[in-house]
Amino acid sequence: MMNIVYLEGVKATVPQFKFKFLTIAILAVSALVFSSCGTDPGSANGQKPVNNETVATVNGKAITMEEVERVVKQQAQGQESKLSPLELAQARLQVLQNLIQTEVMYQKAEKEKVVPEDAKVTEEFNKLKNNSGKSAEEWEKGLKDAGETEESVRNGLKKQLAINALVEKVTSKVEAPKDSEIDAFYKGNPEAFVKKKGVKLSAIIIDPNKSGEGDSTVDEASTKLKINEIANKLNQGADFATVARENSEDQSRVNGGDLGYISEDQLKQGYGGQLAAFMNPQIPIGKVVGPINLDGKFYIFKLVERSDKDENLTLESPGVRQQIIEALTNGRKDLVSQAYAAQAMNEAKIENLLLKKIVDNPNELSGARPAATPNANANTNANTNAAGANSNANANKPANANAKPEAKPTANTAANTAPKANTANTKK
Repeated sequence: MMNIVYLEGVKATVPQFKFKFLTIAILAVSALVFSSCGTDPGSANGQKPVNNETVATVNGKAITMEEVERVVKQQAQGQESKLSPLELAQARLQVLQNLIQTEVMYQKAEKEKVVPEDAKVTEEFNKLKNNSGKSAEEWEKGLKDAGETEESVRNGLKKQLAINALVEKVTSKVEAPKDSEIDAFYKGNPEAFVKKKGVKLSAIIIDPNKSGEGDSTVDEASTKLKINEIANKLNQGADFATVARENSEDQSRVNGGDLGYISEDQLKQGYGGQLAAFMNPQIPIGKVVGPINLDGKFYIFKLVERSDKDENLTLESPGVRQQIIEALTNGRKDLVSQAYAAQAMNEAKIENLLLKKIVDNPNELSGARPAATPNANANTNANTNAAGANSNANANKPANANAKPEAKPTANTAANTAPKANTANTKK
């Protein structure tokens, strides 16, 4: 029987964790899912009408300005009206190039007969919806805000699944690296094979906020009730990973609650020192710790592994050789997929009408940003300085700087200059 203990000194102010979890490939390109054909977000809100002007063709297939504008709006998070004509033109060109590349690869997928059946699209669509962690109302609102419908999302998902299948087929001929290559990689990257002092954790996380379909906790009372029931199951000897898969309200549940390896420096710096107590040797490996209220959510942790000092890994250390094989293989696959995409672009008959229009009319582009305008609903007697009160809204959120470093080598370590695998966004 496992005894659940409490960590001393842990306060409910720990920042949001960045958990690792397995997902289907489409989730890594969810932005592209919302770039397929659908209704124009502007017209849906009673604003400007749909612009069906053709801005490019790929082997005769038209891409419209409406498609481009939708993606620009999504990427700018509604702040596109604050862009200057020059900035807006640049954004449109980049979006259009991505749409062209996507269409080229999708047409290749059609020729190679790797486009998924409708049943497969529905299966992956349901996974995408369930893994979003959103309620039905939140999901519908997200679609509406993005100017999308479920049908348009399915179309975008179908394209990306087809492109994924195409890339898999093209890269399937890549062979595993030879032993001499593995040895050379290991010797040439010694810094990649140092396991830092730290811990590996698993967790069961219960969120009082309703975060998705099937989420039974909607307030603090129901959350406490559920977390205590889980604690009782664990005290009675239930398997932690199984309980996590069945009960955790976090996407880490798909891996049995595995949060990955966290170095001591990350525990101190990235998490404000809140979980540094896991480095205490008095907490034995396998100990279940919790429930703990952290930032409004309830956690039960399991200490899976602890390294009390930095460790130099060898080729015989568990997992090292396989990680090198995966790194080298994935680096080659990345390069092959990029080369294939570039070749497909060269072979396609592409007419970029928007590009031509900009070249032919260079003096129509201004670098000046539009002046702030008063809110239409503002009281006419309000101070005119309130007109720009919302101009400080920042459409671009900063990247998460708290991502945990890996002790294992990655594809980027194998080939720092290798292109990314997402061929849909490959630049020509």
